Amino acid sequence: MQSDFQDRVLTCVDCRGQFIFTAGEQIFFLDKQFKNDPKRCKPCKAKRAAVGARAGVAAGSASTTRTETRTECSECHIETTVPFKPTQGRPVLCRQCFQGKRTNAVATASAIFESTTPPAYEAGTVNAVSAVSVEAATEAILQPQA
Repeated sequence: MQSDFQDRVLTCVDCRGQFIFTAGEQIFFLDKQFKNDPKRCKPCKAKRAAVGARAGVAAGSASTTRTETRTECSECHIETTVPFKPTQGRPVLCRQCFQGKRTNAVATASAIFESTTPPAYEAGTVNAVSAVSVEAATEAILQPQA
């Protein structure tokens, strides 16, 4: 199979220098199902990865930034930051209020599930039906009221 591939000379988009795309690299690209040939030589690729690492992002996502928005918690009214842009009309919770609401929701869902569970399932057995039911009840409680 390696005889099907031959070393090819490509041009780097950053430095305009030429580099060799070896037969082994071509096989690797085929195995990984990469659709495009490499665009950068190894030194330019390493330089680009180092710039991305210094910026605190993965090398492949140098243009991705995380949004941090300062806002006020809807429950305790302290100033907090959240990793998204809040939508008008929906409550925004600080980490502590969110964790508390989540804990309460799970406890409420468990209580609802236990009160509606048929006697055959109360013997302490865990099955797919009970796990899905608790999850569905928790999600229903966490949904914002319209």
